[in-house]
Amino acid sequence: GRRAELHKMAAAGAEAAAEEEKRLPEGDPESGGDSDDEGDSDSSGDGEDEEKENEAEIQRLEEQLSINAFDYNCHLDLIKLLRQEGELVKLRRARQKMSELFPLTEEIWLDWLKDEIKMASEVSEREKVYELFERAVKDYICPEIWLEYAQYSIGGIGQEGGIERVRSIFERALTAVGLHVTKGTALWEAYREFENAILETAQPAPGSIPSPEQQQVLCSQLEKIHTLFRRQLGIPLLDMEASYAEYEEWSEEPIPETTIKNYKKALQQLEKCKPYEEALLGAETPKLAEYQAYIDFEMKAGDPARIQLIYERALAENCLVPDLWARYNQYLDRQLKVKELVLSAHDRAVRNCPWTVGLWIRYLLAMERHRVEHSIISEMFEKALNAGFIQATDYVEIWQAYLDYLRRRVDFTQDSSKELEELRSAFARAVEYLKQEVEERFSESGDPSCTIMQNWARVEARLCNNMQKARELWDNIMTKGNAKYANMWLEYYNLERAHGDTQHCRKALHRAVQCTSDYPEHVCEVLLTLERIEGTLEDWDAAVQKTENRLARVNEQRAKAAEKEAALAKQEEERAEQRKQARAEKKASKKAKKTRTGDKRKADEDDESEWGQEEELPSKRHRGEHDGVLPEEDMEVETGLFGRSEKPDGPAAPKEKASTSRKDIPKVFHDSSKDKVTVFVSNLSYTMAEPEAKLRELFGSCGEVVEVRAVFNNKGTFRGYCYVQFREEEAARQALALDRTAVEGRPMFVSPCVDKNKNPDFKVFRYSTTLEKHKLFISGLPFSCTKEELEEVCKAHGNVKDIRLVTNRAGKPKGLAYVEYENEAQASQAVLKMDGLTVKDHVIKVMISNPPLRKLPERPDPSKASLPLTPRQIYGARGKGRTQLSMMPRALQRQSNPVAKAENGMVQNSPAASSEPPAEPKKMSNADFAKMLLKK
Repeated sequence: GRRAELHKMAAAGAEAAAEEEKRLPEGDPESGGDSDDEGDSDSSGDGEDEEKENEAEIQRLEEQLSINAFDYNCHLDLIKLLRQEGELVKLRRARQKMSELFPLTEEIWLDWLKDEIKMASEVSEREKVYELFERAVKDYICPEIWLEYAQYSIGGIGQEGGIERVRSIFERALTAVGLHVTKGTALWEAYREFENAILETAQPAPGSIPSPEQQQVLCSQLEKIHTLFRRQLGIPLLDMEASYAEYEEWSEEPIPETTIKNYKKALQQLEKCKPYEEALLGAETPKLAEYQAYIDFEMKAGDPARIQLIYERALAENCLVPDLWARYNQYLDRQLKVKELVLSAHDRAVRNCPWTVGLWIRYLLAMERHRVEHSIISEMFEKALNAGFIQATDYVEIWQAYLDYLRRRVDFTQDSSKELEELRSAFARAVEYLKQEVEERFSESGDPSCTIMQNWARVEARLCNNMQKARELWDNIMTKGNAKYANMWLEYYNLERAHGDTQHCRKALHRAVQCTSDYPEHVCEVLLTLERIEGTLEDWDAAVQKTENRLARVNEQRAKAAEKEAALAKQEEERAEQRKQARAEKKASKKAKKTRTGDKRKADEDDESEWGQEEELPSKRHRGEHDGVLPEEDMEVETGLFGRSEKPDGPAAPKEKASTSRKDIPKVFHDSSKDKVTVFVSNLSYTMAEPEAKLRELFGSCGEVVEVRAVFNNKGTFRGYCYVQFREEEAARQALALDRTAVEGRPMFVSPCVDKNKNPDFKVFRYSTTLEKHKLFISGLPFSCTKEELEEVCKAHGNVKDIRLVTNRAGKPKGLAYVEYENEAQASQAVLKMDGLTVKDHVIKVMISNPPLRKLPERPDPSKASLPLTPRQIYGARGKGRTQLSMMPRALQRQSNPVAKAENGMVQNSPAASSEPPAEPKKMSNADFAKMLLKK
């Protein structure tokens, strides 16, 4: 059908323009003419109601886009409604706005082009359609759009230069997609059919003798068709055997040996490509692995045109994968280096993935590399600032890249220049932007070490010889909380050393000794080294005195902190002992109130000796920043704990009555050698009937269950946790997969069985606590929202791998969820489209999952003996208490409790670090006490 149409349109020649008159009449392109008046009032009323609803929906969508112009789905819905209503002016405007923000897909472009073609009857209107085609072929490499473009251009061959224009479009199409293994053949055939149609119009009338000019035209046209056949047969394309057979049939001359040789070579290459094409054909979207294998294959072959095409094919189906764009752009930057091609690819990359700062940085570098005008580069940088990056540090990176570009424009041999003033102005704006815009959005500037200001100071000192400005900048840096860090002072000192003078070096080091709190010994050593080399005796004495005083204060602070840590540890031990004693007293009082027979009392005693001390389950949760819940760690996962010194709970018999005696149950003590084949199960319902049988059945799918030891209290009530022992270690590992399984309406916790006396730091965290760019954190969900309902909302923006609704220990929803997508691109797109969405009258918040760091108590580190105390360490893990005042003289404290050398702010042999009780203070006489004070 397409070939027949090409024949018809090409043969028509000058009459092609008249074909446009057959298009729809002006007005609504969707209408088929005047409608008759038949129909009742009810149907007309329904139509009016539907029209009003559509108008209201159009207005709502337009308002939503005015708030969030990057709502991709909203654009699609608006275009669909406007096209349905025949609002041509609004439809064109809506498509235009969307194309400015996003590269459009093949389907959207084809719909747009077909609508515009219907309305284009004048020459000027046809030119606008040509412009639209030019925009369409730049977004993605689409064979269908190129074919439509070529077909449309054939309709204009009656105009001046029409035939050459068609050939030019076909040649560009072959350059773009002519190597496409599966779809390239259609373009080659369309081009040949067009030339065949031209050949038929050039044939002389039957019975006439062609003139020499006509004969030359015929020979030239025949050669064009021969050339097309030969070019096509040298390219590996599907069904190329049929093309070869067609050439043999068409050609009146034998096929040249060169063409046959190239054809056979292309056939061999096609056989190598077929496995990759078949893999793509059988794979499911997004086919990234298959495309990457194909790309690697073409990279080894080394044909730039084929490498470019396979990249473009991959990007047409994976346009939201930043890493794929980055690899493609890197190849173009380093290998092809063609300006138009390189800049076009970079532009499409940032339009598809505007949230990826690395793509913007590469674009700016490419523009500078190809000497693009400064105004255009600056405009592109402003677009990058409005791209909506997901991390504060991204803004620091893009600013630094732009500042680097501006610095390279400056001729520093001149004392002043327009470029230098622009660089200084940009540095000042960057500092202000991070302080105002970025900090307001992310609650942090992204540049705590002030790297941009440091670079500014280096430029002023080294390139502008303006040390005074550099000092002002460093003074500003130090006032932003950096004065306590030794490395910041040493960075400034090195700058002064290289471009300043000794006086300012000495002044900087003296301030460093006074202010540094992390490595004071280091800056003291640097100061003494400076005075040893360049200082006078007075300078040396002043430095020694200052460093000694400072280090003495540091050691005193460390000693105080160590004492407070020891005191806190002792208080904790005392409180633990008090709680233990209170439980024992409470237990004894309960026993005293009961009147039991001698046998029953004896059974209770046996039961107590058999079961040992009951284990305490962790009850404290750590809360994070996401609406009071730590992301990916809604609650601590309970692990198998055996008390502090007692044996673990043994097996429990099924509870028949609360008062049933447990005297006859055999004693079963825990064997720590079986930990690897045992799991600890907790958060079970206290009212669970027959827990042993229930859990044996539940865990039976993992492997052979040797024993289920459910823990009961003395009344025979189930405690909600137990130990499940398997025959094989692999079965225990498989059992961990049942963690968070709902059992009787509560999430069951399953964790390894670990003795915390031997592994005090052991903790099982099932979910990641770091930034996961492919995972979303959603808050504000209605409690009634199910996993299926949430998946229905999320899957419209990408392939959802997993959804986890956060619940409390009782299994009740908390209105929070984690949604995992296949890649970072889909997750980022979902954030843009879903944040602020209304779900069941609840406005939800959507963000990339980025859990806050857990604040863990610091432990002594022998390898960091010289580290100073941070303010948190000085007051202990809980901060400064209101009543932590000691009325004992300090000297007496040191004498009564000798303090070993502090390491990292903690004492090595403090009670907190040793199980041995602290040594009793030596008793002193009045004479000893007076002698000690006199020494002080």
